[in-house]
Amino acid sequence: MLNFIYYPVSFILWCWHWVFGKVFGESSGFAWALAVIFLVFTLRAILFKPFVGQVRSMRKMQEFAPEMQKIKKKYPNDRQRQAQEMQKLQSEHGVNPLGGCLPMLVQIPVFIGLFHVLRSFKPGWGEVYFFDKQGVDSFVNAKLFGTNLSTFITMPSDQLAQYGTERLNVILLSVPLMIVASIATHFTSRHSVARQNPAALDNPQTAIMNKLTLYIFPLGVLVGGFFFPVAILLYWLSNNGWTLGQQHFVYKRIDAEEEEKKAAVVETRQALAPKPGAKPVNPKKPAPGAKPANGAKRMPTAGPSGTPKKPAADNTNGSTPNTEIPGLTPGRSTSKKPGSKKRR
Repeated sequence: MLNFIYYPVSFILWCWHWVFGKVFGESSGFAWALAVIFLVFTLRAILFKPFVGQVRSMRKMQEFAPEMQKIKKKYPNDRQRQAQEMQKLQSEHGVNPLGGCLPMLVQIPVFIGLFHVLRSFKPGWGEVYFFDKQGVDSFVNAKLFGTNLSTFITMPSDQLAQYGTERLNVILLSVPLMIVASIATHFTSRHSVARQNPAALDNPQTAIMNKLTLYIFPLGVLVGGFFFPVAILLYWLSNNGWTLGQQHFVYKRIDAEEEEKKAAVVETRQALAPKPGAKPVNPKKPAPGAKPANGAKRMPTAGPSGTPKKPAADNTNGSTPNTEIPGLTPGRSTSKKPGSKKRR
């Protein structure tokens, strides 16, 4: 039913086993272990670009998280209107919430496909998807520190006998893998939670999810290790190790880009800002003492009666200034205007 998952997963596993089988031998446990690990690396390399988009989408959602809280307060009893307004807000900011879930959603069917393919590698079986009988036998006979990759701690004793593996060897290999995988899961979640802003941390739903990812998921890996084959533990460990390194690389890269943008904005503001001590110049008003454009002479302003106003005498040569008021006859009082009559 899920052959569209099983065949691609088995094909990638077959390719990497062919590569490492040339180095360590086809029935080598190291060849099969590295094939499983590089299956993970291949998948995560394909999902690298969607992961970067996921990080950018989370950053944008954290930026307008206060606006989303305003929408919830504005429509507390109308869930449909809340969803509409949030979708509108997300489209305005160019954020797709489903895009952030893509890397995780793709890893789930790959995990299921690998688990099914490995369980199909049993003694006496023939072809398994892209592997022929010789490939299946090489996996069954391969040992990593005396343990077959298909065995797990709680496997029945008769099945362990079919693989020629003792339970103690499975425990000695599986327990360290379980502990390291659980710790890697915790640090991966911790590194992701540390990138959240205070507004997101104050959200009760976000707080619950953070506790799940920080403590419950690592505990689930630790408990599930008793029922997972060794190859699945290798898959889980390499997947979390890749995620931790990828987060460090991508976050550092995005932080550097944001710092460059901030530095560019500050540099632009400093370039446009006036120099210290310089007075701003209004381009609409000419500066004091500036000559008119095109060498034109400044015309004297006219007085109230239309006669040109004489310029004031220069006091530098000791002459008295002209105190005559334009429009009035000399000797006349300034209390009455010429021609004015008193009405009775």
